[in-house]
Amino acid sequence: MKKHEKKDYKKHEKKHEEKKHEEKVIKRTMKHPDVLGAGAAKRHKVKNPKTKVKIVMDEWKRGTLNSGSGQKVTNPKQAIAIGLSEAREAGAKIPKKKK
Repeated sequence: MKKHEKKDYKKHEKKHEEKKHEEKVIKRTMKHPDVLGAGAAKRHKVKNPKTKVKIVMDEWKRGTLNSGSGQKVTNPKQAIAIGLSEAREAGAKIPKKKK
């Protein structure tokens, strides 16, 4: 193996490990009871913004996603807005929606 092939292999291996870790985090996060706010507390531990949005959308699909006031979220656009908002709080560089 040449040097550049080794580097490519290491990059690929690292991406694969990150993906596996991300899948574990998603499974662990989704193992909460269907209780008000149970998912929100666990979502704060997730750092990857894509994973955060995915978890929020999964909660919305199951019907366990709640807004800040405690009401169930039924609108998918609102669920996306919650996910993006939490991702921004985590430090993701997501631009605001243009009007």
